[in-house]
Amino acid sequence: MQKIKEKSFLDSWEWGEFQIGQGHPIRRFGVVDNSVLLAAALAVKIKARRGTYILIQHGPTVASKDQSEKQEILKELFFRLADWGKQEGAFFIRCAPLMERNKENIGVFENLLIGGSKFIEAPMHANAYEATWKLDISPTEDELMKGMRKTTRYVIRQVQKNPDVLIERSDKISDLEVYAELNDAVAQRQQFVPFSKDFIRKEFEIFAEQGQVLWFLGKYSDRTIAASMVVFWQGCAYYHQAASLGQYSKLSVPYLLQWEAIREAKRRGCREYDFWGYIDPKTNPKHPWAGPTLFKMGFGGEAYEYIKTQDLPISWKYWPVRWFEQFRKLKRGL
Repeated sequence: MQKIKEKSFLDSWEWGEFQIGQGHPIRRFGVVDNSVLLAAALAVKIKARRGTYILIQHGPTVASKDQSEKQEILKELFFRLADWGKQEGAFFIRCAPLMERNKENIGVFENLLIGGSKFIEAPMHANAYEATWKLDISPTEDELMKGMRKTTRYVIRQVQKNPDVLIERSDKISDLEVYAELNDAVAQRQQFVPFSKDFIRKEFEIFAEQGQVLWFLGKYSDRTIAASMVVFWQGCAYYHQAASLGQYSKLSVPYLLQWEAIREAKRRGCREYDFWGYIDPKTNPKHPWAGPTLFKMGFGGEAYEYIKTQDLPISWKYWPVRWFEQFRKLKRGL
């Protein structure tokens, strides 16, 4: 399945091990024909207060491009997933496949009937993006610079001239403490609940075992004021965690931090850089992601939008959960 372009590390073996470490039972499913793997899914059992469900982040992954064949493969796969889900007492299956958001792919799920149930667009996403911003980093560094927004290129060069700014790379888990301090400050400033320190620690440790993750630390006069965690997996670099101190925003250190991460990805032979998450800032200017998306877009690249997160009810208990999630979404103004 390595040849499939649309995938992310949320469907990787390592992410399955991470989920086990979080106390979530998992099951890896595949559809095989004559020893050829046609589809795969990392299924995770989530036992939440609102109910138990099976979560497939950025999956299933299907090799076939033929729509009718894709539908048949998914039908076989979801029959197996539904059986396991029922055995585990799950109310529904929630998945966010990385399939381009178009009429044909939406139709694949609209026409799937599994045990008398049909898929329905989920009221919440599957803890994974449904759209992202990606950059082809196969061109030279000079070409990548030329492809940036003029102001982004200018800011990077100005930060490079600042003798008090330094960007460091680290594979040490101990630098989690530095990142966590920044992350807590951002969460307080923007009023959101961040990933726990234990969550980030285990994520870093799992990918660090194969040398697939780094911290990028932006320092000003020896103080770390910006940091990010980048995962390198199957030819792509993922800008997965990031935080910076607001009082130093005029120094623009995150711009140089991002550029150094892109350069490191190129050195590792990556072909693509995934900025992890996108919202159209023109149509959604008040969305919390609008500002960060404008920042990401300045480096060049293009938007990738996938079909919305899908739910497959496998118990009547799904409907009270759905009503609760719809109410919570409305209350949050999303």
